[in-house]
Amino acid sequence: MSQPPIAPAPIPGDFAEKLTIETPEQTPLEFEIAGIGSRFLAIAIDTLIQTAAAVIAGLGGVLVFFALLRTRQPSTLWIAAIFVVFFFVLYFGYFAIFEAIWNGQTPGKRSVGIRVIKDSGRPIAPAESVARNLMRIVDQLPTLYAVGIVSILLSKQNKRLGDFVAGTIVVRENSLARARPVWQESPLVANVTYGSERLTAEEFALVEAFLNRRDALEPYVRYQMASQIAAKIQPKLTIPASELPSPEKLLEAVAYERRATGRYS
Repeated sequence: MSQPPIAPAPIPGDFAEKLTIETPEQTPLEFEIAGIGSRFLAIAIDTLIQTAAAVIAGLGGVLVFFALLRTRQPSTLWIAAIFVVFFFVLYFGYFAIFEAIWNGQTPGKRSVGIRVIKDSGRPIAPAESVARNLMRIVDQLPTLYAVGIVSILLSKQNKRLGDFVAGTIVVRENSLARARPVWQESPLVANVTYGSERLTAEEFALVEAFLNRRDALEPYVRYQMASQIAAKIQPKLTIPASELPSPEKLLEAVAYERRATGRYS
């Protein structure tokens, strides 16, 4: 299944840059792109958390290490190795792990109100989170994320190198709540019958359930579910294939016809 096309659309006169995604339903979804200020405030918070965790773990490790050293236990080398691995994961895995389990957010991003998503508008996958954060090694060169800053300033969508590699973008959290199209119940097209009476009560309940909760779904998931339900009920409908609307419009029309005829429970 093809991904929804991307159409970046900065709004003239608006200080906040926007990303507009044209969905397969020809309904634009607009996201506000996170600026460099909010992104670096988030990374400052995450760095403080990393530093605090490193200090606490380091002090505990030193105490344990010297306690074992005085007893001349051979396990001191293993303790040292464990702490080396811990600090490596803390430094390099912190962002990837949090973004994977918190749907594109770290503690810093959550506190600032920004989130990483795919260019298509769908949630970031764990593999994509790993890919974008491995590039931090390059983005932070030569110091203080100099390469990342240059990349963000030169990019129309405020992307660092990791975002280009993983196909991701950082947006403001409040724009995700607003990124829902306004839908109206579709009136029946003149001289077109859909055959909604052929659907079983269970099939119509499935259509109704989707229409009632679709605004709570991610755009990509919403499109997939509409397509699957439409494919399931289409063989029972009487509308010619040449006149079929898009999947979600079809479900709206079927529900409208069913309600209009009073043939639902």
